[in-house]
Amino acid sequence: MPEIHPEPLTATAFAPFGDVLDATGDFRLINEGMCQRHHDRARLDFAPEVSPDNRAGLSIFNAIPRALPYTFDLIERHPEGSQAFIPMSQHPFLVIVARGPQDTPRAFLTNGAQAINLHRGIWHGVLTPLQAPGLFAVVDRIGPSANLEEHRYLQPWTVTPA
Repeated sequence: MPEIHPEPLTATAFAPFGDVLDATGDFRLINEGMCQRHHDRARLDFAPEVSPDNRAGLSIFNAIPRALPYTFDLIERHPEGSQAFIPMSQHPFLVIVARGPQDTPRAFLTNGAQAINLHRGIWHGVLTPLQAPGLFAVVDRIGPSANLEEHRYLQPWTVTPA
């Protein structure tokens, strides 16, 4: 069974797949100086050219935690919209992405204070929290057409600790 090792989630390493959402870098103070606003951190894309009925939606996901080593054989993508996963607890989670089904997937491990935004059409694994609760706010495309493509690998991959 092929193995991959998780790497730390950084904006540079993750850039081909999406955006890292965290409270680092430039900000402006709001709320009478009591709050830092890290402005416009993600490229949200809901394919209005495909359907004028596509829109942004906010959902809550409650995923069952997994553990390393973690074995998977399924990746998916959403051709009509980006997907932002924002943990509702400060626990690291695993992010699996691939340029395409024929490419070796990559695994990233968040630091507990990071969220991600997957760009439209990016192949990715399922939501993979590593401890409970697996609660996430998810901003993604809501619309009338199908927006899911899945691929199963012939041989599963295993993510093992580095």
